Amino acid sequence: MTSSLPQQLQDSVGGSFHKTALLQKRVRELIRGAIPLIETREKNPIKIAYEEMRQGLIELVPDEEPANGAAPPQI
Repeated sequence: MTSSLPQQLQDSVGGSFHKTALLQKRVRELIRGAIPLIETREKNPIKIAYEEMRQGLIELVPDEEPANGAAPPQI
């Protein structure tokens, strides 16, 4: 029996903050127009991001910190 997308996500993510943050960030990118890293007809950005994560195509990269502890420039 095939489990639902929410069940698949729960099983895969398993409460891991890292994976949850990775999925959230990638879904936002896809919603904003990023091109999927997989060939698919799927339109659901959550399903696309999940499949990209499952295939190991995406990873969470920390935001860069300013060198020498300097404050970021104010605009």
